[in-house]
Amino acid sequence: MTARFNRLAKGAILTGLLATASVQADFSACLSDLHSDATDQGVSREVADQLLTGVEPSDRVIELDRNQPEFTSTLKGYLDQRVTQTRIEQGRALLAEHEAQLERIRERYGVPGRYIVAFWGLETHYGQYVGDMPTIRSLATLACDRRRGAFFRDELIAAMQLVDNGTVEADRLRGSWAGALGNFQFLPSVYRDHAVDADGDGRADLWESFADAAESAGAFLAARGWQAGERWGREVRLPQDFDYSLAETEASLRDWAERGIQGTNGSALPNADLNATLLVPAGAQGPAFLVYENFDVIMRWNPSRFYALSVGHLADRLIGAPGLDRAPPDEPPLAIKTIEAMQTALNQRGYDAGSPDGRMGPATRSALRAFQRDAGLVADGHPNPDTLAEIDETLTQD
Repeated sequence: MTARFNRLAKGAILTGLLATASVQADFSACLSDLHSDATDQGVSREVADQLLTGVEPSDRVIELDRNQPEFTSTLKGYLDQRVTQTRIEQGRALLAEHEAQLERIRERYGVPGRYIVAFWGLETHYGQYVGDMPTIRSLATLACDRRRGAFFRDELIAAMQLVDNGTVEADRLRGSWAGALGNFQFLPSVYRDHAVDADGDGRADLWESFADAAESAGAFLAARGWQAGERWGREVRLPQDFDYSLAETEASLRDWAERGIQGTNGSALPNADLNATLLVPAGAQGPAFLVYENFDVIMRWNPSRFYALSVGHLADRLIGAPGLDRAPPDEPPLAIKTIEAMQTALNQRGYDAGSPDGRMGPATRSALRAFQRDAGLVADGHPNPDTLAEIDETLTQD
């Protein structure tokens, strides 16, 4: 028995060593390709050698990529961690401290200061947590990963260009696990294309210069289509008999008012020539929002509805708005594997939820609403316990 166990153990160790060697060989080949791509795009060979020599893949980066809170949190959990009373109070103080600079940004780019400060708070808790992971290692790991390799390959080359053109020193390239940098966590391509030297010292410093960092944020939002004079959206009150299959559809404010939607205090919606999309991100038991074009701009910064709602809500709280009128339900978060299983089940039942990826995207929510409607449930596109139980029951009947 002992001899057999030892043989099995040695076999397992050998298999592990061979697998590790294979991963290392694949990563080394990928680094070689990245080096060639970078020099083909104008990065000097000296800088490419300096930044890529000796880089090792990071298991931690892959782990974090697969478990992003935007995909694994509930709305309540996400907001509770990000729109805190401490963050609101600190943000209000910083809004007053930087009033003059923020007003200049509003005049130039059309972005009110409360949004700049809200992004700052969400991204790095006002500069307190800018990240300390080696940027080149993080980006190389993600560039050589199958999930979003092409995207991060471009970001890695952008980071190398920042060093090559003298914008950032190589040892300053430390930030988030995804390669984001500075007070506002700009990806390298955003840093390269949108950073502003607002204080006139000859370089755009997104770590130590608030003027540079904040104006760069304003410039980026303007480039993404920020609409001056418009809000991000607003929480609204839905009538009791509301048809939740209308969630995620767009209509004019007048059309929404005709369907019985009101402000949270029962007031009429603004009489403005605006279109808005209805969101019920925590289902029929949670808050409802009408969101405008600037909500989409926020999502071009970070493509998460929870993130965009947090930025908008925090910006409102910074200027004295109350908390949500209707709190999100306190539900357990769904594991990525649970969402994958739900997507697979919906596809098997003929509801096109897209490729099972563990993420509640538009296709999955649309498929879920169709299933809920056919099952006689509230068609809000939210995977609440009743809906998941109904999906399980229909599968057992196959």
